[in-house]
Amino acid sequence: MDTKLTLKLNEDIIAKAKEYAKSRKTSLSDLIENYLQKITSDKNNNRTITPLVKSLSGVISLPKDADYKEDYTDYLINKYK
Repeated sequence: MDTKLTLKLNEDIIAKAKEYAKSRKTSLSDLIENYLQKITSDKNNNRTITPLVKSLSGVISLPKDADYKEDYTDYLINKYK
C-alpha cells in the first residue's frame, strides 16, 4: 500500500534530485523509496568488521594534503607508457 509522505528539503537539492531521477528514467519517489528500502533492509544491519580489517585500520597515515587520486593517476600513466 502506498502512502503519501511530505518532506521539507532544500530547493536546490530537490531540483538536482529530480534531474538525477529524470536522467535515470525513474521518479524521485521511486529513488527515495529504493534508498529507504536499502538502508532499512536486514541485510545491511548485520554488517560486521572482520578482525583482518580491524587490524589494518590506521596502518597508513597520510599527510592531510595528500591527493591519492592524483598519485594513482601518475602511477597508471607511468605504468602504461
